[in-house]
Amino acid sequence: MNIQRIAAFPKGLEGGNPAGVVLCELMPDAITMQSLAAEIGYSETVFAAPHDNGWRVRYFSPKVEVDFCGHATIALGATLAKHFGQGVFHLTLNHAQISVEGYCSDQNWGAAFVSPPTHSRPISTQLLTEALSLFGLTEADLDPRIPPAIAHAGGDHLILAVNDRRTLQAMQYHQENGHHLSVQESLVTFNLIYAEQAQIFYSRNPFPVGGVFEDPATGSAAAALAGYLRDINWPHSGSIVIYQGEDMGMPSCLTAEISPRLGAGIKVSGNVRPIV
Repeated sequence: MNIQRIAAFPKGLEGGNPAGVVLCELMPDAITMQSLAAEIGYSETVFAAPHDNGWRVRYFSPKVEVDFCGHATIALGATLAKHFGQGVFHLTLNHAQISVEGYCSDQNWGAAFVSPPTHSRPISTQLLTEALSLFGLTEADLDPRIPPAIAHAGGDHLILAVNDRRTLQAMQYHQENGHHLSVQESLVTFNLIYAEQAQIFYSRNPFPVGGVFEDPATGSAAAALAGYLRDINWPHSGSIVIYQGEDMGMPSCLTAEISPRLGAGIKVSGNVRPIV
């Protein structure tokens, strides 16, 4: 197995979300992958083995397997480009097939993926009450232009849009309670966002079900958010930029391109940097 450590979506030469990338001749068993992901210790480690004309891919956090992880997919695409030349790589996930385009040059190293199909739905009054209580928020803290919702792009993410950047900066929650609510509602992450402009967002992304207090860059949540903005006819003009990790000292930048077709996958792109 070839194990690499890559930070996806860095803002310039710093920040980004670390991911383990494991290229295998044959896919290991789940117990081995879970153990290795825990040993590597990043929020996600991606395992990839040749499959048909592409790659079979699985994602593991230190505690649990997830069906899709955006930042690890970016790290994987960039790694494949470095090893096999830039191009498009077809990936078979647990419940979807996607592609990632990797590039590698003296100037830029990174990738772009097209997410699984997106969809969204409103959340119940009970779930809203529990989510607000978890983060110490009230309905007065929310941005009424972006109602709370469950947004999906390979996994379910609970979106809470706040109306003040300072509220986002002050985010706190009890991780064990967040884990319980995530399991109860089958959530991958909570996505707390602030819309600075129609195309510029700040985000904080707790991932308690994976044993991670907060992710500095989350491609799957970015795709889910972009799909939801399309569903509510947000004036995105075809793309958004998401700044994440700023408030945890790991600045990250994600770009999401939004096609007009409802439900279509979202193209998420970003650079990477090696972790040494």
